[in-house]
Amino acid sequence: MSKIVDANKKIEKAVVGGYQKIEDTVVGGYKKVEDKFVDTFLKKDGETIEEAKMRLHKEQEEREQEQHKYSKRAEEIQKDIKDKYNL
Repeated sequence: MSKIVDANKKIEKAVVGGYQKIEDTVVGGYKKVEDKFVDTFLKKDGETIEEAKMRLHKEQEEREQEQHKYSKRAEEIQKDIKDKYNL
């Protein structure tokens, strides 16, 4: 039985190692494309790619907070209408 267990462990290591190599390649390739896109289209004068990414992330968070504020207000208005008209 231990020969089967040993064989399974070797197979497991090979599969996991192969998957990890593929994942690293894909993620690395994506990051290169992302960096090039930010550098070409989104970076402002004097900004590094990392600074541009941080700025974009911060701007996205601000947009989401603003959207949440309006969404919450819409929910309050709907509740007020339901209360007013006993719906």
